Amino acid sequence: MTSYRSFRELMAQGELVRVAGAHDALGATLAQQAGFQAVWASSFEVSASRCLPDASILTMTEYLSAAANMQKAIGIPVVADVDTGYGNNLNVAHMVHEYEAAGITAVCIEDKLFPKVNSFAATSHDLLPLPDFTAKLRTAKSAQQGDDFYVIARTEALINGLGVDEALERCSAYADAGADAVLVHSKKKDEREVVEFLDGWDGRRPVVIVPTTYPQWSAAEATKHGVSVVIYANQGLRATVQALRDTFRTIYDDGTSLGVESGIAPVSDVFALQRLDDWLALEA
Repeated sequence: MTSYRSFRELMAQGELVRVAGAHDALGATLAQQAGFQAVWASSFEVSASRCLPDASILTMTEYLSAAANMQKAIGIPVVADVDTGYGNNLNVAHMVHEYEAAGITAVCIEDKLFPKVNSFAATSHDLLPLPDFTAKLRTAKSAQQGDDFYVIARTEALINGLGVDEALERCSAYADAGADAVLVHSKKKDEREVVEFLDGWDGRRPVVIVPTTYPQWSAAEATKHGVSVVIYANQGLRATVQALRDTFRTIYDDGTSLGVESGIAPVSDVFALQRLDDWLALEA
C-alpha cells in the first residue's frame, strides 16, 4: 500500500479515505498496519487515555504532543482533532503554527462554543455564531505557512438538533471561508440524516463523516452518496477497554495468566512494533 505523508496529497487521489482513531503511536502504528490511509488523533481518545472527560480540559500542548508522537511513528498522515481551536482566533492561529511546525498536515476544527463537551454527552452543544466561526476558519487558513496544510471544518448543527438546512448553510459558508473539507456529524442511529445532507450538498468540498452511532452504514455505501472520508473515531479505544478489562479480570480471578496467553500478543510482537532490531543494529 502506498503511504502519503500529506493529507492533501492523499485526498488528491480521489478515492475514499478511511481513517482510524488513536491516541498514541502504538495505536497509530496498528491502524497503519491494518491498512487505514490516515489516523485520527482523537481528542476523545487522548482525554480518555488520561481518564479525563473530552471537555476542553487538556491543553493544546498535550493534544499536540500526542498527535506529533503518532506522526513520528507512522508513514501515513495524522488528522488532528483540535476541538474548537483551543480558544479565540488568536489561539487558532497559534494552533496552526504549532501543528504545522510539528509535521501535522491536517486539522479538524468544530463550530461549538469553547469549552466544548463530547458530542455524545447528554448536555448542551451550543454553536458559535456563523460569522464568528467563519472568521476562525479564515484565520486558520491565513496562519498556515505552506500550501499543503489542510483544514476540515466540522459542523455540530445536527448534534445540536438544528437540522439539515442549518448544517448545509453552515458548511456552505465554511467552504466560502476557505475550509478544505467539511465534516458533518450526527448522533442518529441510522444514516438517513447524513444522506439528506449529502443529497443537498453542492459538492464544492469533500465531505467527512464519523459513523459512530450508525455503524451499519458501509464505506462502500457512503462512497455512493458522495462521502470522501470515513473516520472510525473511537472503536480502537473501546476495543482496548474491553480487552484489558477481560484480560485483567481473568488473570486476577484465575491467579495465573495461563488462561489468556493464547489470546494475547507475544512479547516478540511488541518487539517488532518497537522496531527493536533496528535500534540494536544502530548500536552495533
